[in-house]
Amino acid sequence: MTQWRESQTKAVSPDITAKSNALPARYFTDPEVFEMEKDKVFGQYWVYAGHANCIEEAGQYFTRTIGDRQLIVLRNDDGSIEAFHNSSPEEGQNRVAETPMTEPGGVDTDELAGSEEVHVDSIGPLVFVNLSEDPMPLAEQAGVMKDRLESLPLGEYEHASRIVSEVECNWKVFSSNYSECDHCQANHQDWIKGISLNESELEVNDYHWVLHYTHAQDVDDELRIHDEHEAQFHYFWPNFTVNMYGTADGYGTYIIDPIDEGRFRLIADYYFEDADLSDEEEEFIRTSRQLQ
Repeated sequence: MTQWRESQTKAVSPDITAKSNALPARYFTDPEVFEMEKDKVFGQYWVYAGHANCIEEAGQYFTRTIGDRQLIVLRNDDGSIEAFHNSSPEEGQNRVAETPMTEPGGVDTDELAGSEEVHVDSIGPLVFVNLSEDPMPLAEQAGVMKDRLESLPLGEYEHASRIVSEVECNWKVFSSNYSECDHCQANHQDWIKGISLNESELEVNDYHWVLHYTHAQDVDDELRIHDEHEAQFHYFWPNFTVNMYGTADGYGTYIIDPIDEGRFRLIADYYFEDADLSDEEEEFIRTSRQLQ
């Protein structure tokens, strides 16, 4: 790792925010800003809720907390998916017990009578919710990401593993970090051995960016989910990623779930053709864990 000397540093310009188009520091540290984000960001945009394969049967559900609001995401008798606020007329009580996304429970839909519905849409098997009254279409927010991911067989893969970590930094720091690999030479030396960093590309869209990496041609892989020798890291605003590492027949997702202005919960899910992991797939997850 590079060791910096005092003589190498320069004073930070007072107008660095204007010149770099960066957010002021308080947007990463101020509790009032975080409270604003609950409404203006997580209360207005489409937010990833979970994977449809986790609620395959009618009556199965999982819960998802977004901001201060806990939701129920439910598979109906007709096969459709709906989402409700998990609250009863009696303040402070949930209608159903909190259930992790990978362990769906059963619920009688009559129990949800009177619950406030939430907008639901999907990109392939990826289920999104929106808490606003009149949201923009998911297709508008997702842009080219929707067509690209729906062209892949994401629904054919089974959920195989989940790793949950608590990270001590603002959730937007992770977002920024995900948009570049300038740090990779120092932080991810093992992973980049097979990557041609000079051929990497950052593609930026309105609410979605993608890091494209090219693997060295001598990497022996038989990818089915996307093009050979390419790794793709999709970030969907505000806090969801789809990770295709290029060295495994499978993919991963991250939920960057804010706790407060100084912490977030990173929920990493991994999907393979079979939920029973091979030794190679377990090693792949360990490598991914190091990247996290």
